Amino acid sequence: MKHFSTSGATLHYDDLGPESGLPVVLVHGHPFNHTLWAPQAKALAAAGHRAITPDLRGYGDSTVTPGKVLLSGFAEDLAALLDHLGLERAVIGGVSMGGQIAMEFQRRYAHRVLALILADTSPVAESEEGKAFRNSLADRLLSEGMAGYAAEVIDKMLAAYNVTALPDAADHVLTMMRTTDPEGAAAALRGRAERPDYRETLAAVTAPTLILVGADDVYTPVPDAESIRRLIPHATLAVIDGAGHLPGVEQPERFNAALLPFLAATVPAW
Repeated sequence: MKHFSTSGATLHYDDLGPESGLPVVLVHGHPFNHTLWAPQAKALAAAGHRAITPDLRGYGDSTVTPGKVLLSGFAEDLAALLDHLGLERAVIGGVSMGGQIAMEFQRRYAHRVLALILADTSPVAESEEGKAFRNSLADRLLSEGMAGYAAEVIDKMLAAYNVTALPDAADHVLTMMRTTDPEGAAAALRGRAERPDYRETLAAVTAPTLILVGADDVYTPVPDAESIRRLIPHATLAVIDGAGHLPGVEQPERFNAALLPFLAATVPAW
């Protein structure tokens, strides 16, 4: 992995494919790391694109910032990563919390977005109940660690049937969750609880946009993706069969079969 420093943290990232290729930044969700995107990074590089997959602040090998990290802070880190790489613009994508970070990046740096990829995510601000839950979960992770939480949510992160049908995928997801630093996870949870509503931001998007969702996602189900599609009329929506909240892990070939043609069709002049 490569690394750079910004705002008091050292952030790690992978950078695969030719430097001259279309830059595609893919942002993982909570509580994962850049390896979540390994199947996509490999496919993108093979297609001649440049796949950039960071470990967010507090996750993977990147520095933990205790307390609270707002989604705006994560978006600023992405902008700093682009600056570090000498990139004025890039395709920006993310899954779940990573999708919300992509929306925050769009809100702040729309001029830097070549195209937008939103997977299994929601643009709606957190409810009061949701805020209480995320802050309570942050407290729990700090006191108990990640193992119990990981065991409880694995059959929601993946479609329940894939926990046994896809043991390698389940092991990968569980390992990422269990090895995430609780302090980093808690800081992100507290920041995410304060996220703004992104529906107005999405309604103003002019960049090409791809929306993806697992057909059996219980966290952000297909109707949520369809609502994003209504906000961005020119967007493309792909429903990934045989997948839950992490279709890029559960069904990488189907996910990539939507991603690669989208990039070829909508950003052909790079």
